Amino acid sequence: MRVDIWSDIACPWCYVGKARFDKAVQELEGKVAVEVRHRSFELDPNREPGVAEAVVPMIAKKYGISPAQAQANEYKLGELAQLEGLEYRTENRDHGNTFDLHRLLHLASDRGLEAEVWKAFYIANFADEASIFDRERVVAVSVAAGLDEAEVNAVLDNPERYKDAVRADEAEAAALGANGVPFFVIDEKYGVSGAQPTALFTEILEKAWDEKKPAITTIAGADDAEACGPEGCAI
Repeated sequence: MRVDIWSDIACPWCYVGKARFDKAVQELEGKVAVEVRHRSFELDPNREPGVAEAVVPMIAKKYGISPAQAQANEYKLGELAQLEGLEYRTENRDHGNTFDLHRLLHLASDRGLEAEVWKAFYIANFADEASIFDRERVVAVSVAAGLDEAEVNAVLDNPERYKDAVRADEAEAAALGANGVPFFVIDEKYGVSGAQPTALFTEILEKAWDEKKPAITTIAGADDAEACGPEGCAI
């Protein structure tokens, strides 16, 4: 059963929501087989590339709240992240354009390292002190997660690489009516918006799995029934 997850590296609720989803998958291990496909969604696509900004004043300005309120929100997010076993730096984080990160994530998908690089980028953005919006840092994190350094630099040097893949993901999200993330599509049937509790993910995963068409059951007849095989057809 495939689960598509639209998210953004800059989204704290994506970070928390993915952890809750992962717990649901772990709870159902042996009962439900899940294949996860990460999809791109930029929360701030118009932000100037290469220009990072401190999170707290950015949030305060965006939502018309005081810096103290914005900082309190970060502390609350930190508490929620900790409950999910996640590290979360509540002070002095920054925010920037994530388009290049998404392009690298598509490279990671092509190399079979999708899950590893998503996780590494999340940790780099929300837990580590160094900024993920610095090119040297991006390269270092990508390589540590398993990507080839030359390939990473080649993608970063060519803004057309994986551009269409990112845009296609975003277009599909829009077509599905997703205007925020995280957004989960379970088995192309159920859409789940937001960082829902683990119990809800567990319930929906079980429901979708139970509703899948059952596998074909082979009924064996006589052992000598005529058939063709790799060695040809017996007569």
